Amino acid sequence: MKVNQCKADTSSQKKLSSDGNLSYGDTIVEIGRLFINVPYKAGTLENLGKEKLIINVSGFDCTTFVETVLALTKCAVAGKLSRSEFRKYLKLIRYRQGKIDGYSSRLHYFIDWLRDNEKKKILKDVSRQFHAAAQCKKINYMTLNRASYPALKNEFEFQKMRLVEKNLSRKVFYIIDKDKVNRQKTRIKKGDVIAFATKDEGLDVAHVGFAIWQGNNLHLLHASSKESGVVISKKTLVAYLKSNKKFTGITIARFL
Repeated sequence: MKVNQCKADTSSQKKLSSDGNLSYGDTIVEIGRLFINVPYKAGTLENLGKEKLIINVSGFDCTTFVETVLALTKCAVAGKLSRSEFRKYLKLIRYRQGKIDGYSSRLHYFIDWLRDNEKKKILKDVSRQFHAAAQCKKINYMTLNRASYPALKNEFEFQKMRLVEKNLSRKVFYIIDKDKVNRQKTRIKKGDVIAFATKDEGLDVAHVGFAIWQGNNLHLLHASSKESGVVISKKTLVAYLKSNKKFTGITIARFL
């Protein structure tokens, strides 16, 4: 698959401690900023060997950037900034139930990733608060494009992935239509995960990043293939959304 500077929203966000330390949204954005200009690199998790936890902070795609920042945020919130804690949280976020059990245990599709991370109480899908519409879609992008995924050369893994896709095709997910985002943007908070739903056949989400407010303007902090690295989008989030004809809307998830 591939900060809100509004005072009312900022003051209502949960604080990390009673003495006024950074909010969760602030923490996500400040950690994300540390990676600005780190190169974009696709396919860092794809390999022919046994599925294992891969850590790469020298190059990101949009998903690995989001996962890395969230794992570091979990470390910061827990007050345990160590390599072992980071690995623990990254595995928890990236894999179904936090357990590595072959290629299909990795949460490849965003709707799968989000639902599993809701169960683990890491994120909450808040899209329905924005009057999102319930949608279903046939999910089969990976098996349709089998040649692009080395691990799917293995027939057993291919069939397991088909089963994952079949189950996801039955699930409902919530999309805020692209034409309705502008009027509700002030309710989006800094550090919210923004996922861009797509028209592409068999695929739920084509891109993901974090909401970031700059003055009164809402932008996207993300790993961009077009800009070859981690950036804050020059376009506002609404303009970015509307500029891509394949995007149909957004899903919003919030760190718990």
